[in-house]
Order: sequence, then C-alpha cells, then structure tokens
Amino acid sequence: MEQSGISLARQRASLFKDRATGRDCSREGDDDVSAMITIRPFEEQDAVPVRELFITVNRLLSPAHMREAFESYIARSLTEEIDRIPAYYRERGGGFWVAIRDKGIVGMFGLEHVGPDSLELRRMYVHPSVRRSGIASAMLRFAEDQCRRLGAGKLELSTSELQSAAVGLYKRAGYRLLREAVAVDASNKTVGAGIRRYYFEKKL
Repeated sequence: MEQSGISLARQRASLFKDRATGRDCSREGDDDVSAMITIRPFEEQDAVPVRELFITVNRLLSPAHMREAFESYIARSLTEEIDRIPAYYRERGGGFWVAIRDKGIVGMFGLEHVGPDSLELRRMYVHPSVRRSGIASAMLRFAEDQCRRLGAGKLELSTSELQSAAVGLYKRAGYRLLREAVAVDASNKTVGAGIRRYYFEKKL
C-alpha cells in the first residue's frame, strides 16, 4: 500500500490514541483460545497490572545465576519505558495494547516504528497462568493487522534463548530468522549478560 510520508506520519501519531481497534479475538485463526479475549489500547488504569506482569514474567525468566542482572534490567526498563508507556510509545510513533479476559489483563504488547516501512514488536508477554491458550497467537495476529493498517510492510522482533516457546511461535507464524547475537551490553531492550538473542522479521 502506497501512502505519502505525511499521511503515514499522521497515522503513526494517532495510533496510540485509537480506541476503535479493540476487538474479540477468541474466534480468530486456528488457535484454541479458551475464553473471550479482547485486545484494546493501553489506558492509564492498566499501569499497575502491566507493571506487575512485566516484573513477574522477567523474574520467572531469570536463571538463578543471573538474578542481579535481571533485577537491574527490570529497574532500568521500568524507569525508561514501562512506567511511562504512553509517552515512550508515542515518541516512537507506535502504541501499546493489553489483552483482557474476565476483566483482567492476561497479555500485553507494544509496537514502535524502527524504519521507513517497518515496526518492531515489543513486550509481548502472556500471564503465566494462561499460557498455551492461544493468547500470544491472537496478539501477534492483532499486531500484524496494526502494521498493515499503518501501511508498514514488515514487522520485526527479537527474543532470547531463554524463551524457547516464543521462538517456536514466531517460526510457526512465518517469521524468518535474520541473525543471532550474544548481547553483552544491557539496555531497556535486553538484559545483556551474554544471553543469545534471535532477530526475526516477517513481510506483511
């Protein structure tokens, strides 16, 4: 889809504020989503549960010998990103969404602009109590739809060797492995600490 630079920029700027994109994903695709899932844009009332989900997932991912590195990563990410989600994603021409089931947040993900024709999938986490129920697949399809709506032709993402289920999900969904790299330096996007990361993309 061809769009002028101005039109695409306006769409990106308004993405975070769009409230018309939430929908029931329980019957989409072939995955067995066990209950109704509604995906909607992040709201201020979501700040605490999103923060708690981020901390919970990352502490579960942390190997015992990397506790200190993970705690440092968590603290940095909270300050630079998670505790300022609206501003962080708006600054990057993207947005952030949550998945709701039974009035509670069971998943989340963000999108940020990383190139003239591409977005990056960020922070796609599912609550440990509802994993393997199709929620991650539903969120991934939703994220791809958002990219298409913006006229982006590619979705990029990365994950680590500690998240083998995520690696499998992305491969099944048609993502192509671009490269692997050992992350040494920490940032709000990686723990560093010598963890191997996998970088994927999918043309939409």
